[in-house]
Amino acid sequence: MPVLEPNPPQPQKKLLLVFGLMLGVPALVAVIATIGSHFG
Repeated sequence: MPVLEPNPPQPQKKLLLVFGLMLGVPALVAVIATIGSHFG
């Protein structure tokens, strides 16, 4: 496993990644649910 740095040089990048996951995961679940309801 890679060792996490105590002070990353780009904290905004990690924040953006977390924010992207928070928005992206529910959107992906919604898309899968929509496709499932159409074809299921």
